[in-house]
Amino acid sequence: MKGMNELVRQAQVMQKKMAKLQEDLQERTVEGTAGGGMVVAVVSGSNELKSLTIDKTAVDPNDVEMLQDLVLSAVNDGIKKAKAMMEAEMGQITGGIKVPGLF
Repeated sequence: MKGMNELVRQAQVMQKKMAKLQEDLQERTVEGTAGGGMVVAVVSGSNELKSLTIDKTAVDPNDVEMLQDLVLSAVNDGIKKAKAMMEAEMGQITGGIKVPGLF
């Protein structure tokens, strides 16, 4: 029974660490870029788009599709980097064990 109590205690400690990390990740950001930096998307660790910067040279009224593609690429790059950051941080807490439903 003592072993079970220790296991429950460790799970509670891990749960508290993960909750704190999730709070911290909301404040941390990564940058996704496209077009050699013409479009920059800043994404939080909680996958929230914080800002989007578009260089004026990327704006061509005759090629709106290119700008749309650049924006999509930059945002997707930012989301991918934010997810990788979250997975790396969670992996440190869980010891690399994939816990279903966490990420």
